[in-house]
Amino acid sequence: MDEFKDGFWVFGYGSLLWNPEFDFVDHAPATLTGYARSFCMWSIHHRGSVEVPGLVLALDAKTGATCRGVAFQVGADTALRCLADLRERELVSSAYFEHQVDLRLDDGREITALAYVIDPEHEQYTGPLTLDRQADIIATATGGRGPNSAYLFNTAAHLSDIGMEDAELTTLADKVRMRLQANS
Repeated sequence: MDEFKDGFWVFGYGSLLWNPEFDFVDHAPATLTGYARSFCMWSIHHRGSVEVPGLVLALDAKTGATCRGVAFQVGADTALRCLADLRERELVSSAYFEHQVDLRLDDGREITALAYVIDPEHEQYTGPLTLDRQADIIATATGGRGPNSAYLFNTAAHLSDIGMEDAELTTLADKVRMRLQANS
């Protein structure tokens, strides 16, 4: 933990974008290469349960892929507390690895940041799922942090609001809305 005591950067690509739950001293749009944002992790805590698992986003290693997100810089005064809180939130089930990754910020800076990357060998890794299968799951699951659909809607909307619309997430959100309307 000492390596982080003077502050660090963390890469937000999912709920950290719209609900970081930590103080930061700087933030900037960023690009990560070699990973894709993907609903490839079963959520049995935050957005689903053991009985009805949901899906959450993860960084899935893919040659040639890129993921747009936001890099948040955490200052020294809150670094250790923030790191502990992030680990409690993100490493709740050990399906993620905590990696240091190289990011390119839109202003040209190149930084190293923490990122939470899916372990493809973990039982919570889904592998590829069709958008229709994802929509079926997301429309029905709820966990400790609320409905799985809210997680998707907030992430897709925030990406669009900051000029990083993810067309696949937008399409998925539309599919989930249709399922929710059909079941209401």
